[in-house]
This record gives sequence, C-alpha cells and structure tokens, in this order.
Amino acid sequence: MDSASSMPESDELILEGIVTTQDAVGNLNIAPMGPRVDRRITRLVLRPFQSAVTYRNLKATAFGVFYITDDVELLARAAVGHLQQPELAAIEGFPCPRLADCCRWLAFRVQSLDDSSERTTIECRIAAQGEVRPFFGFNRAKHAVVEAAILATRIGILDGDEIRRELARLEIPVQKTAGLQERRAFEFLQEYINSRLSTSDL
Repeated sequence: MDSASSMPESDELILEGIVTTQDAVGNLNIAPMGPRVDRRITRLVLRPFQSAVTYRNLKATAFGVFYITDDVELLARAAVGHLQQPELAAIEGFPCPRLADCCRWLAFRVQSLDDSSERTTIECRIAAQGEVRPFFGFNRAKHAVVEAAILATRIGILDGDEIRRELARLEIPVQKTAGLQERRAFEFLQEYINSRLSTSDL
C-alpha cells in the first residue's frame, strides 16, 4: 500500500480550552470548549449546541477569545457554572476583554455560522493572540480533571452508574500525580457530580 495515500488530508485535532464571549450588552460568559484546530492554530471550528450561551453570544456579537490554559480549577468550575468572574485584561483594538491569567490567548472573529442542525458549526479566524506564561506541561491529574469536567456536563445524558465508574477510574491518577490545584478541582467535581446524581436518583 502506498503510505502517502493512507495519510490524512489534514492534521486537525480537538484542543480543549476555555472560550469567553460577550452578549450584546457586554455580559461575559466563560465556558470550557474544545474547538477543532490545525497544528498552528490558524483557525478555530467551534460546535456548540444551540442551547449554549456561547452560541447565542457568538451569533449576536461574532467575537470571542479562546484560551490554552493549565488551570484545571478554572476549567472545572466553568464547566458547571460555579465560577466567580476572574480578573480581565483589555485587548487593544478588540471588543472583548481576555482573562488576565492564562498560558496563551487567541482572539477570534466568526467567519461563518451554520445553525441548520442542533450543533452549530462556527468557523472563526484569529484576529490577535498573545502568550502570558508558559504552559506547565503534561500531568495525568490535570487530564483526569478535564475528563471529570466533561462527565459533569453529561449528567442526564449518560447513565449515572457509568459516570460513577468513570469518576472512580479517574480518581486513581489524581491520587498518584496531583498537586493542590488538581486535588481541589477534582474534589469539587466529585462533590458536584455525586450531589447531582443523588438528586436524580430520588
């Protein structure tokens, strides 16, 4: 077999991070989101559900900021809407402010928005970008928190026992490799998930 013919046409992947958007009157929304990107992150393709605030804001204003961050506590709390607004910083010449603390930020504008299906496809171009601090590096506990945050958003979609089993599996790398931030984030998500599942079991 010709090896070249078996290679993918493009090297795109999902990059987990945070997206901030504003509504028409300037109210900020912070949401974890994994856009599809190319390796150099020259564009973003977001696919929020039409029930999401991110979708409504981008349809109304057409701009936002995507963040690469290693702050899993921020991501965990944003995933379930238990987040106090963090410190913001202005982006020169761009209408939406950015989070002051992140590793890398990418301000974007919507190029096209297709909401003909339940999950909207929003193609965005990068308008400005910058780096604030280095990315910490790979850590199994951080990745476990990301997966636990995704589980927290799947309550009511996935079976409760399946969520509990997966959460127990994710606890193992947290116990082995976490620092204080990762432990706080995972314990917060454990309490949130167990509380929600207990309520749904009634």
